[in-house]
Amino acid sequence: MLSFLSKEVREGLEAARKSEQRRKSRLRVQVGGAVFPVLRFWHDGMALDAKLTPHLRGLVDVYDGARHIFQCLIVASVAEGDELVCDFKRSTIVNDKAPLDFWRDENAPVGYLTRN
Repeated sequence: MLSFLSKEVREGLEAARKSEQRRKSRLRVQVGGAVFPVLRFWHDGMALDAKLTPHLRGLVDVYDGARHIFQCLIVASVAEGDELVCDFKRSTIVNDKAPLDFWRDENAPVGYLTRN
């Protein structure tokens, strides 16, 4: 569809599309002190900008803005065009509180009143 446009115009449109995609995405990957924007994310992988991101492997943290949401173990990363596609072995949701080590009754009272 864009074949009738000149090469420079097509490259400019592609650069603008990637810039807009990077700007809209709140997701980012943090590896050590380095931060890389996430272009696309799915249940067992994600796509990053290949020009900004080195080949990743190992444990990385995924943030949505300032909120830590996933810890992912990347087993493979392959450059496909302008994207670096990373595959997960696992992605674990990060909780903000420790899991309970006991069963909590749904009908238990919220609090107890003291006797006077």
